[in-house]
Amino acid sequence: MDTPYGSDGMTIWERPEPKPRAAPVPLSRDKIAATAIRLADAHGLDGLSVRKIAKELGVGPMRLYDYVVNRSELLDLMVDVVYARIARADRRAGWRDTVLDIAHATREAALDHEWFADILGGRPHLGPHALAVGEANAAALAQAPGIDGLDELQRALGALNSFIIGAIRREVTERRTTRDTGDDINAFQSRLGPYLRRMLDTGDYPTVARLVIDGAHLEPAETFAHNLTTVLDGITG
Repeated sequence: MDTPYGSDGMTIWERPEPKPRAAPVPLSRDKIAATAIRLADAHGLDGLSVRKIAKELGVGPMRLYDYVVNRSELLDLMVDVVYARIARADRRAGWRDTVLDIAHATREAALDHEWFADILGGRPHLGPHALAVGEANAAALAQAPGIDGLDELQRALGALNSFIIGAIRREVTERRTTRDTGDDINAFQSRLGPYLRRMLDTGDYPTVARLVIDGAHLEPAETFAHNLTTVLDGITG
């Protein structure tokens, strides 16, 4: 039976890389992943295909199937390259700083590789670097006050990851919308400001009015940091 990891049921992490062979262009999984990431950074996952990767590498598409059997394996390789970067985030002595460092490194990686945000929250990431990041995060959070036992740790990780994934996806979506439409926050406010003012002047939306008129405009990084701290305080308090 064909599986997401090939017909032999073994993951790409368990199968040895093909031995080098004489060819005009030497290949490796690292080289394939780097090329795929470059294409995805430029064109998104929808613009990614084996044929395009092969063309970039100067080889026939069939040669790539010696290294990855399907698109799922290709994404696994790409994702784990990003996790390798996250795994290099600073590791502090305290549990809290370690969790914060990993969260911020994840956000920064997703902003540099927007396609990564599309994959977060999907099927489990089980490459060696993804597992290393998961281990570091879970081990740190397990030391937090209020995390008593495995059930509490699972719930805490679930709440933390839900915030991180949601916040990152929203920020990436907003960046894409601005880029695709050319309509940044200032243009958006200028265009819809008069309508919003008329609606708020009705007095039907007093709390929304306070948020719009008196609320501070926070930068994305500041907002992420503040909300991350609030969530972490809540699940470990």
